Amino acid sequence: MTNKHIINLIESTPLASLSEADLTAIRTHTAHCSDCGQAFKAAQISALLLKERAAETFEPSPFFNTRVLASLRERQAANESWANDSWADPWALGRMWKAAGALASSMVATVAALAVLTFVSPGNQIASAPQEISSLPNSYSAEEVILNQNEVAGDQFSSGQVSDSQVLTAIYGGEEEAVR
Repeated sequence: MTNKHIINLIESTPLASLSEADLTAIRTHTAHCSDCGQAFKAAQISALLLKERAAETFEPSPFFNTRVLASLRERQAANESWANDSWADPWALGRMWKAAGALASSMVATVAALAVLTFVSPGNQIASAPQEISSLPNSYSAEEVILNQNEVAGDQFSSGQVSDSQVLTAIYGGEEEAVR
């Protein structure tokens, strides 16, 4: 034990449960090793402090039990009266409506506005859109325009992959010429 430090033994085992052989080994080692001696003294002091602290008893104030029980009874009475009053009292719904009425009203108005925009406005545009498309002499999709450019450009685009510049030119080509 003289070559090994005893700090692991002190940390892993409470001092009260150390055997007499362990205590004599600790004492002989601490005579030569000052670090282990400080650790052993700290362990003894902390064990003594814990023992003294555990021996102390704390007495509550004289009316502690009375105050705690009275507080519990008040809370139970308040909870029971709220539970009974909130559903039986017609004014309780009025109080809830005052608290959440503005939120509920704004939600109903938003849903109504979205319903009007969804069902009324696009109805006129959708009905006229097929007639406009059919009346156009040459209607092309973006894919057709891009694929036609690939065929015209020749062999370098025969792989079928389209670059970003080709897509942007096909989409915004007319706008750039108008700006220049």
